[in-house]
Amino acid sequence: MKARIYRSSQRELQCKIVDSGEIVTATAKGSILKKSSIVVGDYVQLEKVDVGTGFEYLIASIEPRESLIFRNFPRERKKKSIAANVDLIVVVVTVSKPDYKRGLLDRYLMRAFQWKVPTIVVFNKMDQYDPGKFDLEFESRRVAHLDVDTYEITAKDISYTPKVLDNGMVEFEEVLSGKTAIFLGQSGAGKSKIVSALSGGEISLLSKELAKVGKGAHTTTWSEILEFKDFTIIDSPGIRSFSMDDVMSEDIDQFFPDVAEWATHCQFKDCSHDQKARECFFYRPDLDSETDSEIALSRLESYLRIKEELERDPSWKKRKGH
Repeated sequence: MKARIYRSSQRELQCKIVDSGEIVTATAKGSILKKSSIVVGDYVQLEKVDVGTGFEYLIASIEPRESLIFRNFPRERKKKSIAANVDLIVVVVTVSKPDYKRGLLDRYLMRAFQWKVPTIVVFNKMDQYDPGKFDLEFESRRVAHLDVDTYEITAKDISYTPKVLDNGMVEFEEVLSGKTAIFLGQSGAGKSKIVSALSGGEISLLSKELAKVGKGAHTTTWSEILEFKDFTIIDSPGIRSFSMDDVMSEDIDQFFPDVAEWATHCQFKDCSHDQKARECFFYRPDLDSETDSEIALSRLESYLRIKEELERDPSWKKRKGH
């Protein structure tokens, strides 16, 4: 019978049987675990086994995955699977506090390209929006060319009507419908409040205390699926770590496809992309418009900053485990 992994801890896997909706606890056959890890979001085939005193469920096989959220560990030459069959990444940022960090958003988008999962950006706390301090329209256009849609909401007021963008809470809920999503965003962006709002206050994100380091702080060490009316969210400790130490500097172009495409118009293949570089595309005066130039340069800035960061730890060290 087909089931989906809803919660994963060190020893037990809780599954939801697709046909009946029943939640059962299952263990995996040793032969399965030798080939692949089983993670939250996986679809599996269960066998119901009579053990004399009752029945137990065994995971006999893992269904092919539509997508995989993972981290690479170059020094160990391993890839750790975190979650499977994610349909949508929701990056939550704010227009007030904590301050919007464009570079951090680009890191989230970089991961989205690495995982090959469609992504949207939600601008939260619009009740505190000051157009004199934050250009929401520009930040929306900045990611639109990457096929990333943007939404404006106020988590504490689900009736808020969008004023700058076309999409608000209604459209946000529509895009979530029928999907499995993960939420990304810095501490304080309002992820837990959005989750609570989407569930009508019935669901709270247990991991919301993770940013609080100190005595008495509650953290979750397991991964789980949170089930809403017509969509699901995967919450996992492994998704929250956004160090880039698993990325090779020579691979960065595939995670910045727009910058890589623009760079093909530079006169020289080894262009350094600075203002002194001869015939660099990014500094040509004939770009389509001032806005296009600003978008291209802002994306280039993130690209160069992350690349420099990655090059501080040479790739040969990462590959050879030095």
